[in-house]
Amino acid sequence: MINDSVPHGWLQDGQQLVLTHTFSSFKNAMMYVNAVAELAELHNHHPDIRISYCNVTLSLTTHDAGCLTEKDYTLAADINEIPV
Repeated sequence: MINDSVPHGWLQDGQQLVLTHTFSSFKNAMMYVNAVAELAELHNHHPDIRISYCNVTLSLTTHDAGCLTEKDYTLAADINEIPV
């Protein structure tokens, strides 16, 4: 059963969860992206990441399923634990 409760700060856009953060510097944005990458590796589930200077947008969906799955909700909740 899928936990379809969208984690705090995330938006559901069709079949993906989307989160955007704006950081005070490019360096801080990249530190956040690196922390997300480490977490994604642990989950073996990887977000699409868009970086535009100080803005980072993460998009989660389970590509092989073609929809949102428990993997997406779990990773989104864990990403929320990363300090911003």
